[in-house]
Amino acid sequence: MRIDFHTHIFPPPARKARETFFDAEPAFKLLYNSPKSRLVGARQLLKQMDACQIDYSVVFGFPWQNHETVRRHNDYILEAVARHPDRLVGLACLDPASKAAETEAERCLAQGLAGLGELAFYRSGIDERALSQLAPLMQLCRDYGRPVLIHTNEPVGHAYPGKTPITLQQIYALLQQFPENKIVLAHWGGGIFFFYLMKKQVKACLQNVYFDTAASPFLYDPAIYQVAADTVGIDKILFGSDYPLLSPDRYFKELEQTGLTQTDLAAVCGNNAAGLLQLKKT
Repeated sequence: MRIDFHTHIFPPPARKARETFFDAEPAFKLLYNSPKSRLVGARQLLKQMDACQIDYSVVFGFPWQNHETVRRHNDYILEAVARHPDRLVGLACLDPASKAAETEAERCLAQGLAGLGELAFYRSGIDERALSQLAPLMQLCRDYGRPVLIHTNEPVGHAYPGKTPITLQQIYALLQQFPENKIVLAHWGGGIFFFYLMKKQVKACLQNVYFDTAASPFLYDPAIYQVAADTVGIDKILFGSDYPLLSPDRYFKELEQTGLTQTDLAAVCGNNAAGLLQLKKT
C-alpha cells in the first residue's frame, strides 16, 4: 500500500484567480505569488496518484485568515473525500488564531475528516501565543482520537518561501505541551528527531510524534531516511510528497538509494500511515 500523507488541493476560485486573494492573505501570497507554484484540484491529484500508483492521499487546504475562505476550502475537502472515499483522506485546515478556529475544527471532525492539518504559523513561528491558540484544537483532536499535522522546518540553511522563523526550542515546547496528541511534524520536524538520542526527557516527548518527508528531495540527502530510522525508528516516518510541489516519483527514486529493506520501505510508503489513520493495510 502506498499512502501520500502530505498533499494540497485547492477549489476552483483559488486555482483560477489566485491573485485576488493576495491582498487579504499575506501568507498565501508568500507561498503562491510565483506562477511556478502550482495549485491543483482533486481531479489533477487523482490522475497523479494513478500515474504513481498511490492508493490513498491525505489532502488538505491552507490556513487562510478569512474564515469564509477557510470554510469554503474545507467544504471542498469534505466534498472531495465524499466523492472518493477509497482514495482520499481529508484533514481540516484553518488558522489557529481565528476566533472561529475551534468551531470550524469541530464541524469538520464531526463530519468525518481524519484530523487537522497542515496547521502553520508562517510568519511567527510556534511561539507562546501560537501554543495558546493551538490548545483548544489539540484538545479536540485528543477527544476525537485524530492526529494533527503541523508545519515545521529546519531552523538553519537556505531561505525559501514558506520557511518559518521557527526554532528547535519552539518545536520541543510544542511537544512538551501536548504529549498525549498524535502529532505529525511536516518536513522531517526540522530535524528534532536527532535529539531522541538524548538520555533524558526528549524520548518521552517524541513517543506520539511522526515525521513526514515533504520536500525532502529539496532539503536533505537521501541518507536522512536511514539516519531517522536508526534514531527514532522506521515506524515514525511517513511518506509525504507535498504534491504538487513535487511528484511522488521523485521520492521513490530517492528511496531506492537509501538501502532500506523492502519491509522498511513498505512501512514508510504506507503501512505506518495506515496504522495512524486506522486504514486497512494491503
